[in-house]
Amino acid sequence: MRPAILIAGVGNIFLGDDGFGVEVATALLKHPPAEDVVVRDFGIRGFDLVYALLEPWEAVILVDALARGAHPGSLYAIEPRLEGMEEAELNPHGMDPVRVLTLAASLGTITARVFVVGCEPEDFGDELEGRMGLSATVEAAVPPACVMVEGLVGRLRAARGMGREQDPLQLQMTKEVK
Repeated sequence: MRPAILIAGVGNIFLGDDGFGVEVATALLKHPPAEDVVVRDFGIRGFDLVYALLEPWEAVILVDALARGAHPGSLYAIEPRLEGMEEAELNPHGMDPVRVLTLAASLGTITARVFVVGCEPEDFGDELEGRMGLSATVEAAVPPACVMVEGLVGRLRAARGMGREQDPLQLQMTKEVK
């Protein structure tokens, strides 16, 4: 069976909470994924992720720090709209999921459904020196994020073969941390 779902952990481990996606990918890899799932730590390798997005996946789940103004450690699961994305340049040493998706869409067709599981960051460290490791708040969000990703994978499997109009995956999940 060819893998159908890509889970992509992204972020910079030298910038504190920006390493969230990498930590989630590492945690998920402690248990071998199902044969239809691939978990990859993309770190800051934006071009690698762009080309991976152009492969014929059924779904791609990007996991990253995602500032949306909630309490640090809050988790989100969203399905971004890919239609109408304009061309963007990509910093090969940084990862902005919107720019990665935009660049991939400008290079070809993204056939996969794309989801983002994000965590509200607390601290990226000093502006010039960064910081190794996640803040305690974001580190505590890693296990629930793994559960959220695994739940999304389960829902994708259940939805396999259904039309979008019957799709139980109309997403806008948020888990606030107080």
